[in-house]
Amino acid sequence: MNADALAALLARTRRMAPGEVWLAGAGPGDPGLLTLEVLGALGQADIIIHDALIEAEVLALARPGAELVFVGKRGGRPSARQAEITALLVAEARAGRRVLRLKGGDPFVFGRGGEEAVALAEANIPFRVLPGLTSGLAAMTAASIPATMRETNQAIILATGHAADTSQAPDWAALARTGQPILLYMATRTLPAIVAALLEGGLPPATPAAVVVGATTPDQAVIVTRLDALAEMDIPSPAIIGIGAIVAVRERLLAHAGRLLA
Repeated sequence: MNADALAALLARTRRMAPGEVWLAGAGPGDPGLLTLEVLGALGQADIIIHDALIEAEVLALARPGAELVFVGKRGGRPSARQAEITALLVAEARAGRRVLRLKGGDPFVFGRGGEEAVALAEANIPFRVLPGLTSGLAAMTAASIPATMRETNQAIILATGHAADTSQAPDWAALARTGQPILLYMATRTLPAIVAALLEGGLPPATPAAVVVGATTPDQAVIVTRLDALAEMDIPSPAIIGIGAIVAVRERLLAHAGRLLA
């Protein structure tokens, strides 16, 4: 690696100014999947307000003296309210600090980053959004499952199993009728109901399904099964669930695992 070239790239990353909030995506877990922009922001921020699924190795990249504030949300456990997080972002920015709001995956994909951006805009707080690898797509790649294949699908559906309320839940039966693969985020607690609705919508019980737990981390585990078996599984969190013909491609790749580098 050319260390000088890397240093030059980091030097070109944008500079944080006092009173700014940067909403950043840390990717699916592996620190090696951080973008250079996020790495640069970690080295500048006065305060890093971070979610639960940020690896310790990522937080260790913060500049010396930076304050780390945990505001993670975990299902079924006490966690910070969204309004409290937003108020903290505004207050810290108004105090003249350089604020990094660090989220797993991409901040604008099921990460409530959009809500926080709107709140910052309405409060007249300068902000920037730094994209990250969204966990759903990264998990499929890490599990040797192509998100798209010309022979299987012309689209892919990203859906959350954790809607703000039941009236906002996806029409699962309608999604099933599209015939396109579905990637589920935050669906472990609502999975039985989702599976029932997908079956009612016409997806065959034998539709291939994959569960990717701890994607891209040393603890990653991949379970390949059928749609109708998903509802009976005890799936730990965090997990991404892929449903559709793309899952079957994994077996074809692993049949030649000697040529597939881990």
